[in-house]
Amino acid sequence: MTHNLTVFLLSDATGETAENIITAALTQFKGQSVQINRISNVRTKNQVYEALDAAAERRALVIYTMVNCELSRLVHDECEALGLTSLDIMTPLLMKCSEFFGATPNETPGLLHSVDEEYFRRIEAVEFTVRNDDGQEVRFLNNADIVLVGVSRTSKTPLSIYLAHRGWKVANIPLVHGIDPPAELLKMDHKRVVGLLINPERLVELRASRLRNLGQDPRTAYADFEQIELELKQARNFFRRQKWATVNVTGKAVEETANEVLVKLKLK
Repeated sequence: MTHNLTVFLLSDATGETAENIITAALTQFKGQSVQINRISNVRTKNQVYEALDAAAERRALVIYTMVNCELSRLVHDECEALGLTSLDIMTPLLMKCSEFFGATPNETPGLLHSVDEEYFRRIEAVEFTVRNDDGQEVRFLNNADIVLVGVSRTSKTPLSIYLAHRGWKVANIPLVHGIDPPAELLKMDHKRVVGLLINPERLVELRASRLRNLGQDPRTAYADFEQIELELKQARNFFRRQKWATVNVTGKAVEETANEVLVKLKLK
């Protein structure tokens, strides 16, 4: 038999997470027609009274998620006084966490929602960075927070991915000897671009290792010391003309290089 039932969800933040939990629970009650009334940003006593008066008119089930202990207790007491069935899904969790961690909750509404926003911002940054790796999709270059430029094997890709996981949209552009860089790069705000440099001896090692891993002869121009010195000299002069900040990646962990990039661009 189908009944028209109502659930009032009260939250001192958006209530999105709590609604997802309730919706998941309701999938176990296929025969019921349930309306969820979500009331967000309930942060005053008057808002509690108004919401519960409306819930009482519908004889609704009240589910609430409040990090403020005083408001949570008010909802509990008012529901008892009105004869409403209620469930607090936040306070028991906070109490258990407080007991386990030996710390008092911040009681700051909306923290979980801000974490969600941060998470999705990082996901978006990683997706952007992957699409714009190694000079792909230069038409979107201006949407990047950071643009890394350097000759082959200067750690552009791992550095880009690391920065993306910290929330920055990163594009990287390779400098190839004899080929002009994309016009879009030259139009970029110089304050968003970093040129990557490396000691020539180290670059010879990296390129020779790369060729060996590919089953190719390392004694080619790609790994030739004089050729590499020329590439790096041209790159350094190019960076200087564009007034870009530069970072030398030689012997540095990706975390150290990333920190230096952020400092040079005044993003940290």
